[in-house]
Amino acid sequence: MNINNQSTTAFEGQKPGTSGLRKKVKVFQQPGYLENFVQSVFDSIGDFQGQTLVVGGDGRYFNAEAIQIIINMAAANGFSRVLVGQDGILSTPAASCIIRKHHAFGGLILSASHNPAGPDEDFGIKYNIGNGGPAPEKITDAIYAKTQTISSYKILKSSVQVDLSKIAISQIGAMSVEVIDSVSDYAELMQSLFDFPAIRALLASDFRMCFDAMHAVTGSYAKVILQDMLGAADDSLINCIPLEDFGGGHPDPNLTYAKELVDIVYSNHAPDFGAASDGDGDRNMILGKHFFVTPSDSLAIMAANAKAVPAYKDGIAGIARSMPTSSAADRVAKALGLDCYETPTGWKFFGNLMDANKVTLCGEESFGTGSNHVREKDGLWAVLFWLNILAVRGESVEHIVTEHWKEFGRNYYSRHDYEAVPTDAANQVMQHIRDQFESLQGSMLAGRKVQTCDDFSYTDPIDQSVSSNQGIRILFEDGSRIIFRLSGTGTEGATIRLYLESFEPDTNKQNMDAQDALAELIEASESISKLQHFTNRDKPTVIT
Repeated sequence: MNINNQSTTAFEGQKPGTSGLRKKVKVFQQPGYLENFVQSVFDSIGDFQGQTLVVGGDGRYFNAEAIQIIINMAAANGFSRVLVGQDGILSTPAASCIIRKHHAFGGLILSASHNPAGPDEDFGIKYNIGNGGPAPEKITDAIYAKTQTISSYKILKSSVQVDLSKIAISQIGAMSVEVIDSVSDYAELMQSLFDFPAIRALLASDFRMCFDAMHAVTGSYAKVILQDMLGAADDSLINCIPLEDFGGGHPDPNLTYAKELVDIVYSNHAPDFGAASDGDGDRNMILGKHFFVTPSDSLAIMAANAKAVPAYKDGIAGIARSMPTSSAADRVAKALGLDCYETPTGWKFFGNLMDANKVTLCGEESFGTGSNHVREKDGLWAVLFWLNILAVRGESVEHIVTEHWKEFGRNYYSRHDYEAVPTDAANQVMQHIRDQFESLQGSMLAGRKVQTCDDFSYTDPIDQSVSSNQGIRILFEDGSRIIFRLSGTGTEGATIRLYLESFEPDTNKQNMDAQDALAELIEASESISKLQHFTNRDKPTVIT
């Protein structure tokens, strides 16, 4: 095997975080750019000689070309086997499933999650470790450090082009390349978790559903699982052909970007259940007839109804949620006598808790929910969980949610996103709030007394690692919260996320519109942050 030790210059890229490295496609297409990052990963993850690497992505533009480069670099670097999804397709949760099932050393997942795709849009890559989850900070820090000093990368001199369209095994020198069915391992896992006969009976009744794959990766999985295995009607699946540009859409399953689905479930002929998933298949949105389920409520309701699902019939070990996610799940955990962990945003923070059997269900307010079946959030898993609950309870989505509120109280909750804000302006907003911490302590705001203000810091209970500056919290004595956080999921500027939460135990006051119920907190958040002043934005880009 002829190896080219290609010289290069130091990598000029962002520090890869939870979501890996994300840039515009044209940045990744620069000579050596992808190679620099991949070699930096290989140089930072330990001894993988003779081990297996999983590779796949969400099918976005540049996915296939990037996979060919990675395969040839894996061979040059000493992996003995690469498992790659057919046509280069692997949803993020499916990649986690395959890493775990086949005892791979790790995997490279090619995706920019819910960001738009196409020649002028976004591309991304991240490394997942052997438990199937995102690399922890000690590894991402090592990768970043390597990118700053890298001077060469290894790739085969005569690069081999593997036919990704056919399920087959080929050989590149000492390394085998196995093109595998993208769906089968994941579908087998789903069948082992859920009551497929009950869901099949539900879908065979007069129950109607609509699942929107948003022309992204989950379409391939939905057709096999929902349609072929569970009998969903052909017209119950929309936008299920994965496209390199996701049909020109923005595959983020929320009320703004999943407009086609929202229009369907709020129409005069609305189905009983609606759901959507995102670009790489790890997020979900759940809807009933003329009814939206917030991701925070969805996690809490799954936890409260977990015993309806075969995999969790004996109960769950605990619950974890990201800090910005509402405390609705905390109330369920307390009622069930379970621990509930509050972590920074990022699925990697749940991995240690799941590996230590501290938690079973996890969730983020950014439409991500999952369990210990893999080490990633899982959009289609969440859809199947809800279908299982609906099949067992025989009630509507709205009825299940409102009954939950009656028992546990309602956490009015909303997230306001200000996308593509100039970085300097975003930092000014955050610093302006920090400068007021002392004066805000104990003050009255929005008719409530402020209990404390802080920059959220988390100490991992398993490895004792500390993650600081994870978001600004303004906590009120009545349980209400205002949270500001900068998100790193975009490729242009910064995204400011504003989270608002107010708890309402009175069943007579649980039917308000969330924005109306949170109006005082929304007004207070502007007075504290001067967000509109610093960003010159008069309204959020997205409200969920």
